[in-house]
Amino acid sequence: MTSAPSRFSSLTRAELATLVPELLLIGQLIDRSGMAWCISSFGRPEMLQIAIEEWSGASPIYTRRMQKALKYEGTDILTIFKGLQLDIGAPPQFMDFRYVVHDRWHGEFYLDHCGALLDVEPMGEDYVRGMCHDIEDPTFDATAVATNARAQVRPIHRPPRTPSDRHPHCAWTVVIDDSHPEVTGLPPLAVIEKTIAADWELAPIDPADEGQSDYSGPLVSDVDFAAFSKSALVRIADEVCLQMQLLNLSFVLAVKNRATDAAQVADICTKQLTGVAGLGAERIRRALDLPGGADGVWATLELHPLVNPTGYVDAEFSSGAMRVRRSAAHDDGTWIDLCGPGRTEALQAITTAVDPGLTAVVTGNDADYQLKVVVRDMEHYQHFLLDKLTHISGVTGVRSSFVLRRIKHKTALPLNHLG
Repeated sequence: MTSAPSRFSSLTRAELATLVPELLLIGQLIDRSGMAWCISSFGRPEMLQIAIEEWSGASPIYTRRMQKALKYEGTDILTIFKGLQLDIGAPPQFMDFRYVVHDRWHGEFYLDHCGALLDVEPMGEDYVRGMCHDIEDPTFDATAVATNARAQVRPIHRPPRTPSDRHPHCAWTVVIDDSHPEVTGLPPLAVIEKTIAADWELAPIDPADEGQSDYSGPLVSDVDFAAFSKSALVRIADEVCLQMQLLNLSFVLAVKNRATDAAQVADICTKQLTGVAGLGAERIRRALDLPGGADGVWATLELHPLVNPTGYVDAEFSSGAMRVRRSAAHDDGTWIDLCGPGRTEALQAITTAVDPGLTAVVTGNDADYQLKVVVRDMEHYQHFLLDKLTHISGVTGVRSSFVLRRIKHKTALPLNHLG
């Protein structure tokens, strides 16, 4: 299916170059937020298996998508390394990958700095081994299989660090050889490949736009996002949001396979989303220096992975509100399916991250609902009325009503007398 015009197209090229690395980093928050709830619900060993299933189910799909979008499809080491540079599993700066290419089939990478390791080391050696051994062994190969099924990623050294300040944090070899047994995808991959997100079509990159339109050239040490054209950056931003949607779908699948019922699935996944929503909104707003207040909420929310890419998530922004209709994302069962009337946790987290004084209000039903933001005082209302609402095309007059004190707010019918 084809997406509608991207919401990211409203940004400048410079703003997009700032935002894309932030979106890649926000992808890391999925596990930072979700895995704690998996440990408390299922225990640490099952959390490790959830992570393996989650990444192996999503990363081969989104790796191939980015290869195709930026025209660097291939079967060699260079293709694998380029993919890692544009992967939410390896966001630049947070995880400082360095690459050594011996030839097309032999290479190494090492991490001068690994933020993920620094997050986990205070939790103890068992957690470090779980991430750097139990999870990485199958998931590195699962990512490589998107490029070449005979690629093997093997450690030179890895944590736990000895001595404790060892640098680089870890180092790995990557070898592609016809004598290697072919790596096959793990079972979750077959499920996630059937989702709508996996095949969602995005607008092609305009090669005539000023700047770099693809990554078909040489491998660079550090990707300079500012060198890409605006059209390419819009596509990259949408692809990164799809990476998050796919990874979340794989997370949901792994949780479903262990949960006692649908209520437990919804509880864990809502808590995961709430963490991603709030922290992601805070980072987006700070990165682009967006305003506070209701204006800031809408500006931030439009760029948030919760409601992107456009079309996959049907969300319309107008008249100081967001209207959400049932869409492909609902059919897949990803993040937006956890939002609606009575399920405002994630939307409130985004609102609070922008302005703690505002409240998210959702009206309607699960298939078609509207999000509104309650203003804190009359000064904010006046700004919204005079500077926003009356400037909308077609608005010829406004009649205002105010709720100064709410005595009772219930939607249930009074049917007690029928009992």
